[in-house]
Amino acid sequence: MNLADPVDLIGKKVHVRKNSSYYERLHNLEEEIGGDINIITLPGEKTTDEIIKMVVDDSIDFTISDDNVASINQTYYPILDIETQVSFSQRIAWGVRSNSPSLLKKVNDWVERSKKQDFYYVIYDKYFKNKKSYSRRIKSEFYSKNEGKISEYDSIIKTNAERIGWDWRLLSSLVYQESRFKPTEKSWAGAGGLMQIMPATAKDLGIDDLHNPSENLKAGVLYLEQMREKFSKVTDSVQKIKFTMAAYNAGLGHVRDAQRLTKAAGENHLVWDDHVEDFMLKLSSREFYTKPQVKYGFVRGREPFLYVKETFLRYDHYRGLIPLHSPETSL
Repeated sequence: MNLADPVDLIGKKVHVRKNSSYYERLHNLEEEIGGDINIITLPGEKTTDEIIKMVVDDSIDFTISDDNVASINQTYYPILDIETQVSFSQRIAWGVRSNSPSLLKKVNDWVERSKKQDFYYVIYDKYFKNKKSYSRRIKSEFYSKNEGKISEYDSIIKTNAERIGWDWRLLSSLVYQESRFKPTEKSWAGAGGLMQIMPATAKDLGIDDLHNPSENLKAGVLYLEQMREKFSKVTDSVQKIKFTMAAYNAGLGHVRDAQRLTKAAGENHLVWDDHVEDFMLKLSSREFYTKPQVKYGFVRGREPFLYVKETFLRYDHYRGLIPLHSPETSL
């Protein structure tokens, strides 16, 4: 059921959490459009993502959310219609009592410290700046399918794949997932290049030029190696790669949280497929990210979940069309 205008909400059922800003917005909207909306409240523990999923599952007809949250979810669920705006852009701020200058100073100091750390920009990019980057095609354009090539960077990808011990077609798939083979790809925070490396990470790895394809790939593979070392207890080689990719995408802390939840549920915390990946998805639910095993809180688990699946699906596609060795180097 599509809407062309907020007026079309008159008489319709719209589900939101009570005591949320959305609930208040709907009441204000009733006055603006001159009609009653059937506002249905949901339990406070329901997250916005979970309520949106109820729309996807056809359990409810409508809900409202912040634009960036709606856009992210639409990349997962193209069936969603998010075109109807129910307000102008809103400024959001934290408020403290006027007689609490020390609290205000602590909040401001915390914000300033956060802006100097990589995680601040990673979060900003993922949930605000680069909303469209969540959706990656499984198949990419081939640089020259007839010549057994995937991209113009095959040579340096092969060199780096050999160092990490991966099939070069697998590393190619991951590079496409990150940048679509665009070395000039750059986020608002400065993360960039073929492997979308953060400047601070590059510095730690001894890399000076993020947009030099060779340097960027080297940095990305060094970081992948660092992540892989964190999963020494994972004995299956394919599962270890999947854990490594998930940590590269979402951060080691969130993967560890998913492992702890998996173990607490009596499942195998050393297997990604159908075990840890399931609990990574659950980390977007308040029921799970507030559990005592979770140290790093909420994460949109669908992002690393799809990141791993899409990278491997594309890898399978590459394997079906591109030989492991080019004709001139075949043994």
